[in-house]
Amino acid sequence: MLIQSVIAAAREVFSAPLRRILWKSIGLTLALLVLVWLGLTKLFDIFLTNHDLSASYPIIDSFAFFLAGFGLFVALIYLLPAVSAIVAGYFLDDVAEVVEHKDYPADPPGRALPFGKAILYGIRFAGLSLLVNLVALLLFFIPGINIGAFFVANAYLLGREYFELAAGRFWPAEDVAHLRTEHRGTVLAAGAVLAGLVLVPVVNLITPVFGAVMMVHLHKRLTRSRAAIPDRREGQASLGNR
Repeated sequence: MLIQSVIAAAREVFSAPLRRILWKSIGLTLALLVLVWLGLTKLFDIFLTNHDLSASYPIIDSFAFFLAGFGLFVALIYLLPAVSAIVAGYFLDDVAEVVEHKDYPADPPGRALPFGKAILYGIRFAGLSLLVNLVALLLFFIPGINIGAFFVANAYLLGREYFELAAGRFWPAEDVAHLRTEHRGTVLAAGAVLAGLVLVPVVNLITPVFGAVMMVHLHKRLTRSRAAIPDRREGQASLGNR
């Protein structure tokens, strides 16, 4: 089930119907990362400028700035899942509509979240991801634990985020939580796929669109045995009442 969803995402992420969304997603991801980079660089520059040790020993200034460049690069890797959360919240409905129309034309279409709610949803996950990854960043210099902590934390966070965004197009919030708990192992494994993707330079830029496509397929496969998908607009019974 998960393997089929991963294969479908790999096949469709660069397809013509999704290509425009993919480029916009990559552009927004890069723009946010550049803004973060500039902000962190500015803060570090202010610190060096106003630090007495830097003023007394200019060579330390240069060496520290060199080390900061590497440090900021590492920091951006740890911040990428949070950035991905914001981008995914912005583009998931666009991606989901394409996939649902193309691969599941006989099924009732999902209902897009209001724009503001989708962004707030992404920001909420981004904040949680940022907090967890800052803790993981503190473990960076502990061999054997650093990558493991990063991977496990983001497998859980990304799996949860993308599944809830995809399932939220069809189910009320309480039913989404029930579904995620019911299939926690599969959702975690899907999150592990995304966490692994985040670790691959350049390729990680496609994470928001790839994750959205994968989770739309996975949600469809996990709920295929359900008698029907509730239409919230008509007030039909929710999953929890089935």
